[in-house]
Amino acid sequence: MKKLVAEFIGTLWLVLGGCGSAVLAAGYPELGIGFVGVSLAFGLTVVTMAYAIGHISGCHLNPAVSIGLWIGGRFDKKELIPYIIAQVLGAIGGAGILYLIASGKSGFELNGFAANGYGEHSPDGYSMLAALITEVVMTFAFLIIILGATHSKAPKGFAGLAIGLGLTLIHLISIPVTNTSVNPARSTSQAVFVGDWATGQLWLFWVAPIIGAVLAGVVYKYISPEE
Repeated sequence: MKKLVAEFIGTLWLVLGGCGSAVLAAGYPELGIGFVGVSLAFGLTVVTMAYAIGHISGCHLNPAVSIGLWIGGRFDKKELIPYIIAQVLGAIGGAGILYLIASGKSGFELNGFAANGYGEHSPDGYSMLAALITEVVMTFAFLIIILGATHSKAPKGFAGLAIGLGLTLIHLISIPVTNTSVNPARSTSQAVFVGDWATGQLWLFWVAPIIGAVLAGVVYKYISPEE
C-alpha cells in the first residue's frame, strides 16, 4: 500500500507539474514558458519524484513504464495492475487540482486542457499514423533510458537525472506532434475532463506507449549485461 500511495502522489505531481505548466504558464502573454518550459517541467517532475519516492515504489508514474519494466524482468507481475490503477487515479487527481486552479481565472475555457491528440487535435496537425509512430518510438526510447539508467552496472545516483532529462528531450521532440504522451495515465487524466474528441482518441495514447514499452523491455533484456 505504501508503494501505491507513493505512485499516486508521484503521478499526481507529474500531471500537476507538467500539464499545469502547459495550461497555466505556456500561453502567458510575452512571459510564457513555451514548449521548452513545458518540456523542462515534465522532466523536473520526474527528477524530483525519482529522488523523493524512487526508494519507495521505484517511481514509475506511468503504466507504460511499469509494463516495460515487467517485460524487462525488473518488476513483479502481481504488482502491475495495482500500480496502473494507482497511477491513473493519481493522474486524474492531479488533473482535478489543475482544473480547480485554472477555472479560478475569469473567462476560463476548458478547450483542449492539456490533452493529447492527432489530426485536427494535434498541435501542428500531424496525422494519426505520425502520432502512432511518434508515441511508439518515444516510449521505446524512454524505456531504454530507464532500463539502462537503473541497471545495477550503471553509475549510481544519476538515474533520476538521466530519466528526467530523457523525458524533457522527448517532449522537445514530440509536443508539436501529439502534445506528448508516452504515458497513458497522463493522457487519461486530461481526456476525463475534456471528453468528446479526447476520449475518442485516447486509445492511441494507451496502445502506442504500451507497444513501445514492450519492445523496449524485450530489446533491453537482450542487449543488456547480466545484472
